[in-house]
Amino acid sequence: MKKNPIYLVLISIPFIFACNQNNQADSNSANRIDSLTNQVCYAAAFEKDSAAMIIKTFSSGKIKGSLLVRYGSKPENNGLIEGKFKGDTLYVDYRFNTGGDTTKVFTNPLAFLKKDGKLIMGVGQIETTLGRSYFVKGKPINYEAGKFIFNEVNCN
Repeated sequence: MKKNPIYLVLISIPFIFACNQNNQADSNSANRIDSLTNQVCYAAAFEKDSAAMIIKTFSSGKIKGSLLVRYGSKPENNGLIEGKFKGDTLYVDYRFNTGGDTTKVFTNPLAFLKKDGKLIMGVGQIETTLGRSYFVKGKPINYEAGKFIFNEVNCN
C-alpha cells in the first residue's frame, strides 16, 4: 500500500507538464497582436439610397469595419461588419440598428465581390437557424441583382 502514493505521483507528472504547456501557449497567443494593415473607405449610391463603408484589414486576414445605409424613404441602417475574404469575395456579418432604435440589434450576412477595385454587393437567399442568419449553401449569390456598387473614396 505504501507504493500507491509513489505511483500516483509518477503518473500525475506528465499531466502536470501538459497543463503547464497549454498555459504557456495561451499566454503566447494572447501576446500576439492582430495589427491593422490597411483601411479603405467606400461609397455607393442607387437612386435615392446611399451607403458608406469602412473596411479595416488586419494581419490575421480578418476584416472589421462599419457600414451605414441610408434609404430614401426608410430609416437608415448603421452598424459594424466583421468577416473575411475568400478569394475575391468578402463575406461579413453585418450587426446593425435601424433608425434611432439602439435597443434592437439585427444581424445579416453580406457578400461583396471585389472586381476592378470596386465591391459589388450580392443578393442571396438567407435562412436563419437558432438565431443565426447565413446564406443558403448551394444557392448562388447574384452580384448582378445587387443595387450597391461601392467605389473607393478618400477616408477624410
